[in-house]
Amino acid sequence: MYGERYLRRLLWYLLGGTRGGPSRAEILKALRERPLNANQLAGVVRLDYKTIEHHLRVLEENGLVTSSQKGAYGAVLFLTPTIEQAWPLVEEIWGRIGRTKIREAERRE
Repeated sequence: MYGERYLRRLLWYLLGGTRGGPSRAEILKALRERPLNANQLAGVVRLDYKTIEHHLRVLEENGLVTSSQKGAYGAVLFLTPTIEQAWPLVEEIWGRIGRTKIREAERRE
């Protein structure tokens, strides 16, 4: 779907270049472990449901997450094949985001 260079830039922007990047990375990591709905995700990553919805909308619009039923309450979310194939890049970005942002994400725990 995306070229490697474009995907690299997109992921750096979504995960490393915005204030919500660490939260989006947490969401992607949770969905990689198993498919979840938005309410379950809110519990796993310890974010407000509305915040989860916002991040999911951004991730869906950029082709990184898809759902079993678009817009339906309780829809189960999955990673797309695009992000599954690019997972080493997600881990690289997560590793380079910086200790400060990682600590911010850990504080929610």
